[in-house]
Amino acid sequence: MRWFKVAQFKVALGAALAACAITGCASASASPSIAIASAYVAQPATTHATTVGYLTIRNNGPADELVAVSTSVGGTVTLRAPARAGSQPLAMHTVSEIPIASEAMTQLIPNSFHLLITDAGPMTAGKDIKLTLTFAHAGKITILALVTNPETGGSSYFLN
Repeated sequence: MRWFKVAQFKVALGAALAACAITGCASASASPSIAIASAYVAQPATTHATTVGYLTIRNNGPADELVAVSTSVGGTVTLRAPARAGSQPLAMHTVSEIPIASEAMTQLIPNSFHLLITDAGPMTAGKDIKLTLTFAHAGKITILALVTNPETGGSSYFLN
């Protein structure tokens, strides 16, 4: 009888490990403390035009930094931040990292930290693209970001 319970345990353990491998929960490069609540990219007017990306990052662990982003449609992603708090008109500049506070939500929004995407391939409103976020400590996390077009009724930061 004892052998039977050990065999059942081994089968259950093997099934759990296989499920994790298939679903990606066994990934060593991503931190379970970082979660993306929402992400979207504004559809550029033309291919290779400049656009922006916004997302909400939940960090349930220690402080971290977003240090790089790449897209499934190519191009260059630059991390942007306000030049000076409270400056008018609002001026942005490129930063090497975006701080992700411990046990908090960080929103990448138009008047604060956000992504500037240049020279990317075609993006279609209503379709998803992949963003690969690289964190200093949590590693790489790939997410889907919805391409939106506010001019044709798609959602935008200002409408949500």
